[in-house]
Amino acid sequence: MPANQNIKVAVDAVVFGYTSKEGLSVLLIKRNIDPFKNSWALPGGLVGDDESLEEAVQRELKEETGVNINYLEQLYSFGKPGRDPRNRVISITYYGLVKPDAFELQAATDAADVAWFKIKKLPQLAFDHQEILQAAHERLKSKMLYQPVGFELLEEKFPFSELEKLYMAVLDRPIDRRNFKKKVIKFGFLEETTEKQELSGAGRPGNLFRFNQQKYFQLQKQGINFEL
Repeated sequence: MPANQNIKVAVDAVVFGYTSKEGLSVLLIKRNIDPFKNSWALPGGLVGDDESLEEAVQRELKEETGVNINYLEQLYSFGKPGRDPRNRVISITYYGLVKPDAFELQAATDAADVAWFKIKKLPQLAFDHQEILQAAHERLKSKMLYQPVGFELLEEKFPFSELEKLYMAVLDRPIDRRNFKKKVIKFGFLEETTEKQELSGAGRPGNLFRFNQQKYFQLQKQGINFEL
């Protein structure tokens, strides 16, 4: 028996931001059309007939937020009947982690506004976007446990404490700092420099570190295991 289909395909993007001062945040738009007009939501929209999924999600991000990200990782497909009151819509979702201050936000098309929200101070979200965001956060936490990510969010040279803060912000829990440092240094993709960190108060300044991408990609090919 042939299937009776009238299904639309959309893309949604969960863009996480991180700064040492603000911690982990997520990029949201305020919708200027129904349904859920004036509600906050993830940036996204329908895929054009002549677009790939990747082209569509990058276009929607650029149009609604002004943000242009070269790489987003595919997360999951969300397709419960009724998730969009207008049509049966399946959303292919993507997620990424960026530096918020690297972009100038600009709302357009279906977005009346765009802003970064701290992950622990989120407004109520439209559609099933809270579920999507939660799935993306869990995936990001899981990935950071087996594969070091986020070095591009730090300065070229940084104190080791900044890497610890990044991990604690994303994982949303304390880490065993001594064990964490021992494991990271053992892999060899982090190099200690002779430069010292600048301290505003009293204390002994520690050395700065830098990320060795070549060593990291070599270990990645071999199958790195970064379980904390």
